Amino acid sequence: MNAPAPIVAPSILAADFANLADEARAVEGAADWLHVDVMDNHFVPNLTIGLPVVQSLIAATSLPFDVHLMIEDPRRWAPGYADAGAYNVTFHAEASDNPVALARDLRAAGAKAGLAIDRDTPIEPYLELLPSFDTLLIMTIKAGFGGQRFIPDLLDKVRAARRHVDAGHLELRIEVDGGIAADTIEQAADAGADAFVAGTAVYGADDPAEAVRRLRQLAERAAARA
Repeated sequence: MNAPAPIVAPSILAADFANLADEARAVEGAADWLHVDVMDNHFVPNLTIGLPVVQSLIAATSLPFDVHLMIEDPRRWAPGYADAGAYNVTFHAEASDNPVALARDLRAAGAKAGLAIDRDTPIEPYLELLPSFDTLLIMTIKAGFGGQRFIPDLLDKVRAARRHVDAGHLELRIEVDGGIAADTIEQAADAGADAFVAGTAVYGADDPAEAVRRLRQLAERAAARA
């Protein structure tokens, strides 16, 4: 079975919040998804944007939305993002008492369902849940703030997930988020990731679309070695 093509998802957390529609359109034609970090200042000590902004932004760009909910009580809020038209809605395992039920709700609402694992959370207890999900997002930093330094040791979780996915022939994207840039994306791809969130590496570049294309080339190069 051929490996799926790598996904690059620029994170608007690193974009100019005064011009989010323009920032989203700046990577159209280059990016695969647009990654949207929703933080509630409870699950993580940061506050970003919520559903009204996402609803408005979805109408302003053709990119599929990859919504990452770093919030408490995702069962209450997550389906609203699916209803708004998000392509993929990811919530944190640490915030959910019944991840499989919420994944079922998200799929019923028309979205892909994603499960996120934070820096300090072991992945092993969640591997058996993966058939219920479309995306597994593994944090390569501590969730909550952009611009952090990539933590290579967290790629052990990616390797464990890749072994499990391949052994079970699961159709699941393994996504990494945190410190992904030109000097780290190949490490993540070598470990088995096939979707890559990049914030500063894209929106801190002079040409965000070209930065996305470069990241994809690096990920494809690593995948070709596998």
